[in-house]
Amino acid sequence: MIQKVEELAQQVGLRTACEVLGVPRSRVYRARKAARAGETVPPKRPAPERKLSPAEREAVREALNSPRFQDSAPREVYATLLEEGQYLCHWRTMYRILHEHEEVRERRNLLVHPAYTKPELLATRPNELWSWDITKLLGPTKWTYFYLYVILDVFSRFVVGWMVALREAASLAKELIEQTCYRQGIKPDQLTLHADRGPSMTSKTVTMLLADLGVTKTHSRPYVSDDNPFSESHFKTMKYRPDYPERFGSLPDARGWSWNFFNWYNYYHHHSGIQLLTPAVLHYGRALEVLQMRHEVVLAAYQQHPERFVKGQPSLPQLPSAVWINAPKQQEGQSEE
Repeated sequence: MIQKVEELAQQVGLRTACEVLGVPRSRVYRARKAARAGETVPPKRPAPERKLSPAEREAVREALNSPRFQDSAPREVYATLLEEGQYLCHWRTMYRILHEHEEVRERRNLLVHPAYTKPELLATRPNELWSWDITKLLGPTKWTYFYLYVILDVFSRFVVGWMVALREAASLAKELIEQTCYRQGIKPDQLTLHADRGPSMTSKTVTMLLADLGVTKTHSRPYVSDDNPFSESHFKTMKYRPDYPERFGSLPDARGWSWNFFNWYNYYHHHSGIQLLTPAVLHYGRALEVLQMRHEVVLAAYQQHPERFVKGQPSLPQLPSAVWINAPKQQEGQSEE
């Protein structure tokens, strides 16, 4: 092994050669010294005189693993024994003895967070999967806010319910969800409601309401921003509108602007994720009719100037049949956004 180290050291240096081959440099130095002295076998490193005997090391290990000290750090054991007039060894030696037997570990009972699974949610039609969230709207002065609650249908992108309030509260979220389910005619075991882990989303009030309505609830993983992408994307669309104000002067002002925005978003905004249809058209079942009408217009243009359509005769656009939040790997090609 020393010979291999010497050969490799000529190319990469002794330090790197020893690290690669796992040989201590001191062993190489002793071999070189022995070679200069004419010895064929380098002498073994002598054991230090202050080294504990095997019996003493075993006594230290038994003390550290005794019922009295099994949950204590070696430094705590060291100090306790000194106060009792007993010295076994230094606490660093205690660590080395434990390390030799692979017994160095965290001895305190620490909080272990549960393993959160990635939500994989599928929507194939409207009112099957909703996503909801709350965002802040800046008030008239610094440190004043209004709270906008929004419930979004994942398949159609239609905002099925919204509310602007002075505070974030589980009771307000309960009222909005209950009224929205009633207006949309949600039946038991029909809907899944997805949200992040905010206090209103995980509150007992909302949980009990959803259980009574027969609605399945799911939550994003902690500190994972893309587990609720549709609500986050919707808020970005809202806050990047040209007329979005820097601050809202009052609660009626915030509600009035929000009413105009959601009316535009649902009925006039051509969404890029749903073949440039408006969310209302897809949510209320008029998508095929509108797509067919558009297709006839494009076909007429194609018949007049086919040379302008480099890919040939245009085909009827197809709506997505499945919209996922965190699609499985085999379904990634079918997911949207």
